[in-house]
Amino acid sequence: MKWQEVRKLYPDQYVLIKILESHIENGAEIVDEVAIVRSISDPKEATFELVRSKGDTLVYHTSNEQLSIAIRVGPGFRGVV
Repeated sequence: MKWQEVRKLYPDQYVLIKILESHIENGAEIVDEVAIVRSISDPKEATFELVRSKGDTLVYHTSNEQLSIAIRVGPGFRGVV
């Protein structure tokens, strides 16, 4: 399901989603396809679910026009990954 479709089905809500397809653009992961796990009405529960999420599962609010995730590069020593 596209992000715009999710926004229409769940307006102004938090949703727990699973990323199915994405691409990298300008240092961010842009999500193309998602699967809805469930909607979350309570902001505290959304925070709890976000902290528990792993891998390709995350919580996002549908007020955002685009689903993008900033890519952070962890600090490291030269020559050591």
